[in-house]
Amino acid sequence: MNDSDVLKAAIVIDPSRVIAPVDSRIYSGFIEHLGRCIYGGIIGSEGSTPDQPNVPLTRSGFREDVLHVIRDELCVPIVRWPGGNFVSSYRWKDGIGPKETRPRRPELAWGGEESNHFGTDEFIEWCRNANVEPYICLNMGTGTLEDALDWLEYCNSTSNTYWASQRRKNGNVEPYRVKYWGLGNEMWGPWQVGQLTAKEYSMKALQWARALKRLDPNITLVSCGETGITAWDYTVLRELIQEVDLHSVHLYTSLGDRDRADGWEYERNVFGPQAAEISLEVVQRLIDLARVESGASSAKNVKIAFDEWGSWDETKGTPQNGLEQRFTLTDALAIASWLNVFIRKADVVKMANYAQAVNVIAPAELTWIYVADYYVFHWALQANDISPFAPLFHLHARDELLAG
Repeated sequence: MNDSDVLKAAIVIDPSRVIAPVDSRIYSGFIEHLGRCIYGGIIGSEGSTPDQPNVPLTRSGFREDVLHVIRDELCVPIVRWPGGNFVSSYRWKDGIGPKETRPRRPELAWGGEESNHFGTDEFIEWCRNANVEPYICLNMGTGTLEDALDWLEYCNSTSNTYWASQRRKNGNVEPYRVKYWGLGNEMWGPWQVGQLTAKEYSMKALQWARALKRLDPNITLVSCGETGITAWDYTVLRELIQEVDLHSVHLYTSLGDRDRADGWEYERNVFGPQAAEISLEVVQRLIDLARVESGASSAKNVKIAFDEWGSWDETKGTPQNGLEQRFTLTDALAIASWLNVFIRKADVVKMANYAQAVNVIAPAELTWIYVADYYVFHWALQANDISPFAPLFHLHARDELLAG
């Protein structure tokens, strides 16, 4: 082989080949009844403790410092609530009405007790204070379709019906108009209360989706996906492609004892988000396949809600300490890698919810520490008005390159 037969690669950068505008919803958040996320993070704890001195609170008891970070510094657009694993045994009706009459319940996901002092009305009020849009995940574990319909009616209905009237009775005349509703959380996992098979979930979610859309056709429904590359994802998409608007994917760059044994924890954390990119490429093909197999021209072009993601060292952030861990520069690099994936996959990812907003594997830890991840988010927001473009890759014979 002589030199003229050797092929050389050339990369042509063409800014007109825009992939898609970056959706600001990729900077969304997530709060769960876990550790000090809600109680002590979103709302102030009762009294003062050595690790949490008295802090300024709003009249409703929300921490003003956290509101400032979420609203003014990170400009979070959407917040998902109440879970997470917590939601799969959550009784939303326990969390409305006078606080002194709300029942305490055993908390099955993370252990302990749930006071129900932070419920639907408090969440919506907090969202308004934080200038974020609410995203409610439905209980498909112990919950029923009737519970879900009642919750939607309570939040969104303008009718003179029972649960809409209960909202008014509780002091909220206008409907909340909650747009985003998740059809369960990680129902594929053995840690989930009420775990289902893919077929069981798909049949159940199909009925829920149709009924919920009858009550409020304007809502956006999110199906419960896995990692984007599994048989669960394919089965769910095939059955729900005509009913849902977004498909969720959950993935963390997680470290455990096994990862530390071989000394590769830095590489797994920083370069781990590459797995998310592969997941997005696979799940996009699964969506395309589901649309074709549905045989319906009306099948939706479903996009991805990556509504749980983050950097989590399971040897530091444990259920015993409320999943609190101190982040390092390595974690910040991992978060930058994650955001880079979401930006470059802007045509597929239309929402991403960092887990979680405060204290629990979060970009802000109280009192008052901005952890490394916070600065990455703050930097990313400065570059929000961008659109990634796709380079062209060409192979040319050597003499063609020389001639060009």
